[in-house]
Amino acid sequence: MTAEQIIPVLRIFDYDKAIEFYVGWLGFKINFEHTFHEGAPRYIEVERAGILLHLSEHHGDGTPGTHVFIWCRELKEYHRELIGKQYKYNRPGLEETFYDSWCVTVNDPFNNKLSFNEKKG
Repeated sequence: MTAEQIIPVLRIFDYDKAIEFYVGWLGFKINFEHTFHEGAPRYIEVERAGILLHLSEHHGDGTPGTHVFIWCRELKEYHRELIGKQYKYNRPGLEETFYDSWCVTVNDPFNNKLSFNEKKG
């Protein structure tokens, strides 16, 4: 077996808050949304720079408190972009790690954590 892509499914509880956070602040775009009928839970795919995430309001899809570790490039620029938006609920730092990398960690409104990491050098 060879994996082609891994897509984490993160549990969300409020569509508007999820869009504000993932699209408005983090800069992801919505690839698709699905709901079975009006008022039913939503399932959303968001993407930015090759990072795909699925966000689900469905009971049993993911567990609040999930931590997603992401290797990326140009992290300092992304950090500046995030700080520049002055999102009132999250002001992440740019931290040096023990594994010789830079890291920006953000917590979504549903207690999921995304750690964006870039190797030094």
